[in-house]
Amino acid sequence: MKRHALIFWSAILLAVFGLVSGLAAEGLYSLRGFVIPVLLFLVLYLLYKFPPRRYAASGRRSRIKVKPSQKTMAKVAGMRKSQPPAGKRKTYPFRVIEGSKGKNGEEQLPKYH
Repeated sequence: MKRHALIFWSAILLAVFGLVSGLAAEGLYSLRGFVIPVLLFLVLYLLYKFPPRRYAASGRRSRIKVKPSQKTMAKVAGMRKSQPPAGKRKTYPFRVIEGSKGKNGEEQLPKYH
């Protein structure tokens, strides 16, 4: 973690040194390389924060409800009736089969515990 912080702060220090040396050598003219990336970042941020109406309203628009036919409703009702209730479960006669492997008549502690 310290290594990542060292790399990050080294990069920040070099960037600040480059900006200061560029301003000292060429003045504000040295910032011309930052204009396009800063404008692009601002445009993307504004589009993210305030999306156009056609994209923003699509999620909130109410959907048109379609009324199913009587035949479809009868099928759905029939399917619901045929399903068993969730509370009742079938009971199966499971049995535990005792094994005879490694029994000496008395209980032994496991080798590793």
